[in-house]
Amino acid sequence: MRVKKVLILGAGGFLGSHLVAHQREYGAYVHGVDIKYPEFAKTKADKFTIGDLTEQKFCHKLFKEPYDEIYQLAADMGGAGYLFVHDKDADIMRHSAQININVLANAIKGNTKKIFYSSTACIYPKSNQADPKHPRCIESLAYPAEPDSEYGWEKLFSERLYLNHVRNYKLKVKIARLHGIFGPYGTWRGGREKALAAICRKVAEAHNGETIEIWGDGKQTRSFLYVDECVEGIRRLMASKFDGPVNIGSEEMVSINQLTKMTIELSGKKLKIKNVPGPQGVRGRNSDNTLIKQKLGWSPSGKLVQGLEKTYEWIEKQVLSAR
Repeated sequence: MRVKKVLILGAGGFLGSHLVAHQREYGAYVHGVDIKYPEFAKTKADKFTIGDLTEQKFCHKLFKEPYDEIYQLAADMGGAGYLFVHDKDADIMRHSAQININVLANAIKGNTKKIFYSSTACIYPKSNQADPKHPRCIESLAYPAEPDSEYGWEKLFSERLYLNHVRNYKLKVKIARLHGIFGPYGTWRGGREKALAAICRKVAEAHNGETIEIWGDGKQTRSFLYVDECVEGIRRLMASKFDGPVNIGSEEMVSINQLTKMTIELSGKKLKIKNVPGPQGVRGRNSDNTLIKQKLGWSPSGKLVQGLEKTYEWIEKQVLSAR
């Protein structure tokens, strides 16, 4: 029996490293590619190539091999402290767009059977996410376009780039809009960490009786999806007849202050919360899973607290070992 051959771009990142491990468990041969190795654990890829996907020559060499599936996760990204301060907007857009242009330019020349493109909930209009209690992140409501960041604009552009290559070059492409993916082995400090990881770090670093600072009034809402369920959603999408775009996320919406209180409770500490000015993005965001239920007969069902407990324990160990 022939082994499925998979190329994972962005394999040194958080989601990419988890996807590599899962694909190996499914029995695939995995070639991982990134500008860096995974930060917190040794890669499980059969082959790992270090290289810059914004460079045309590197991508040209990479795509000389045929692959059954390509997973394009590579992007210039981070949390609110990176995406919403606006001093990196030009780099974010140029780097990520160039990666996708290079990937597609070479995919149409090669023998690529299927490509997964990782999009984001950040493509949804700001006006649909102004009410923290009733956000409207429905796939069909992506237009008229009004993403909340330049990162979101680039992702929406790249969605259209992939879809036009489907139309004009007959590529087979699957697109998912991911919502708040989290778990162990993700960035937890340094400025690019996302909200959940940052909160876990702040709680882990604090001592009993201390106060931790949370950006915004804490009433802004989000949903967060544990990485294993995200990978399962991607697997099901790739095996289905549906191409997307489709949300892969949780419908368990919480405010940032609620998330902080959950984390404090898991820590066993007694801490106070102080809400302070800071970048925070849209007021409300939650995955609408109507379409994924219709098309895949499945949607994420895990409870936030279960994944949060695993993630907090891992980040706490990192904090303690860094002291």
